[in-house]
This record gives sequence, C-alpha cells and structure tokens, in this order.
Amino acid sequence: YVCSTWGNNHFKTFDGDIYQFPGICEYNFASDCQGSYKEFSIHVQRGLNSNNHPHIQYILVTIKDFTMYLRPKLVVVDGKIVKTPYHSSGVLIESNDIYIKVYAKFGLTLIWNQEDALMVELDNKFNNRTCGLCGDYNGIPIYNEFINGGGYNSITYGNLQKISKPNARCEDPDETHALPSCNEHRDECQRLLTSSAFEDCWLRVNLEMYIQACMQDKCACNGNEDSFCLCSTISEYSRQCSHAGGRPREWRRQNFC
Repeated sequence: YVCSTWGNNHFKTFDGDIYQFPGICEYNFASDCQGSYKEFSIHVQRGLNSNNHPHIQYILVTIKDFTMYLRPKLVVVDGKIVKTPYHSSGVLIESNDIYIKVYAKFGLTLIWNQEDALMVELDNKFNNRTCGLCGDYNGIPIYNEFINGGGYNSITYGNLQKISKPNARCEDPDETHALPSCNEHRDECQRLLTSSAFEDCWLRVNLEMYIQACMQDKCACNGNEDSFCLCSTISEYSRQCSHAGGRPREWRRQNFC
C-alpha cells in the first residue's frame, strides 16, 4: 500500500514496480482518478539541487477542497503559512527536523524527508482508483502501467504524468533514451543490503528491487563515491523496512553515509 520516490530518480508504485524517471517538471504523483470528484491529489515538483542531485522542491496536496503546499521547513495551507502540528477537517500535519508528515482520516499518510524521499501510504479502498507516477493500485505489477498501455517505457509513462502549466520551464526527458540498465556492482550492493544491521528486514521487504536500484545508482555515479550515490537507496530500504514493522539496526558509520 506504499508508493515512494527517492534518490537517483527511483519510483516504486503501489503495485511494487520500481522504475527510474528523471523528469524535472511538476507531476501527478498519486491522485484519486475515478469519477468526477477527486478525493485527493498529490503533485510533486522535482529538480536538481546545488550538487546536481535530484530532490523534491515542493509537494502540492489537495484533499477535498483543502490545499497544502509543502516546501522544506515550510507548510502553507490554503495560502497561509501555518505552524505545525496543524489540525483541520480530518487532516493532521506534523514536522520535525527531518520529516514533514501529513495524515488524512480517510486513509492517506504522506511522509517527506524534505529532500529526495517521499512515501505515500493509501488505504486499500483506493484499489483500482489511482493514477499518476504511483500507478493504478490494482495489485498487478506492470500490467496497466507499462504493458497494457501499449508497452510504454518508464520515460514515456513519466512524461504522461506531467501537469501542464502555461509558464513552466522544463523539458520532457527524451523517450528514445531509455535509462541504461546496469549489471555491475551486484556483489557490493548485495553485501551492503544484507549486512547484519538489516537482518530484521530480509523477509519484510523485496530485497532484489533495492539491489537493482543500488546497482543503477553505482553505475550512474561512474565511480564517484559521493554519499548520494550509495546512501539514498540504503536509506530507502531502511525506511521501508521500518514501515513494514521491521527494526533495522544502526547501519550508518562515521565514514559511511
């Protein structure tokens, strides 16, 4: 029931597909798309920070007719800056030094680390009702997102989720340049993600997906060992493990992440 995005343009849909999409426009992350009345919508604007790493610049959440605009260290509700914790009409917004969290009573939880990683959990009453980068939540990986729609690749699929804004300055990623696959670094990624710190995670989270994401990160960074390349997928694995009820032990060290 969790959709997330993190690190080097990785996305995991509600149905469990992991793909990469490097777009830097505003996108429909997840919305209720059934019928004329939308119960909620979540838009994200992605961009590159000063180190050229992807991050989320802002998140726009609409719940019924209530609009939240989230930026790092800033929460705006219906056009007014608010202090957290903030509570109104079945919605609670909390924040601390790391996370901004939104809880909506009808069955939505949103957690953002105010940088690259966003996680949305949705009640299963929304099965088959969502659209956006998080997919249709029909319980079948890949089917409607990438195959049924005419064999999209992930870039075509991502571009379809763009919110058209008249004065937006952003280019669609080129659909003919699929992101390179990567078969190197498996041993290293496997060693990192199966370290004893994650023992409680192995049966709770699909390890192979995160190994693949870690391999793509290592390839994309071409041997530059900055922490973003290595740590963002391990952090996501740790977060998803905790979210699934696991207890990862301390895996960060003085000279690692």
